[in-house]
Amino acid sequence: MTPTTTSTGRGGARRGPGPVGALAGRTPWVLVLPAVLGMAFLLLPLAGLLIKAPWPTLPERLAEPQVLEALRLSLVTATIATLVCLLLGVPLAWLLARVAFPGRRAVRALVTVPLVLPPVVGGVALLLVLGRRGLVGQWLDATFGVTLPFTTAGVVLAEAFVAMPFLVISVEGALRAADLRLEEAAATLGASRWTIFRRVTLPLVAPGVVAGAVLCWARALGEFGATITFAGNFPGRTQTMPLAVYLALETEPEAAIVLSLLLLAVSVIILASLRDKWVTSP
Repeated sequence: MTPTTTSTGRGGARRGPGPVGALAGRTPWVLVLPAVLGMAFLLLPLAGLLIKAPWPTLPERLAEPQVLEALRLSLVTATIATLVCLLLGVPLAWLLARVAFPGRRAVRALVTVPLVLPPVVGGVALLLVLGRRGLVGQWLDATFGVTLPFTTAGVVLAEAFVAMPFLVISVEGALRAADLRLEEAAATLGASRWTIFRRVTLPLVAPGVVAGAVLCWARALGEFGATITFAGNFPGRTQTMPLAVYLALETEPEAAIVLSLLLLAVSVIILASLRDKWVTSP
């Protein structure tokens, strides 16, 4: 029997064989084939999109007014939706992470429901609450004359609804991992709770806030179901890039490919910007 080699770490602690050395020459081929098939299943559709793209006419198609309008509307609404999520989601994450109150677990579960809720169902729920005959929308219409469905503001609300959980989860995790001793030290020096939050807590969790905001923005940019259900599909007003892809796919497939390439490029940029936090292996 071949003896097992060990190494001595700091303090004389003996370590077992490393994973590479122990598994060298013992590749489990029964797992390799499914792994390759899974990789092909994920990459081939993206390769098909790149192969079928109308590269010679791509610059002209990108300059078409409907493409630019959909891109502009998507960028504006996703950015505003992200700001709304930051304004509401960061305090909510702080509440869930730092304040013990009855039903906190239930609240946390309900906050994350939009992650698994079908987007169309989210759009229906928004209509029932903020529509002209909704629980809140009826009051807004009668009191202020404000109508949210099928407007650009409705796009922002739909995107914020589906994207905010990404921000809340990221910021809450960062808050739970932050060192409370720094906040306690600031409190002993006489800093108020607001000063501690602004000068100590936020800088500590800034990477989590940035990561959550980027994921939130990307999710808002790609939202389709809740947007088309709650805001409709009106060019120049509520037609974002995913909606334009859906419409162009029925009438002009090459334009749909161009818009899809734009969304793919944004996704790659998002993954590249978060590679140290989400993608890079240790």
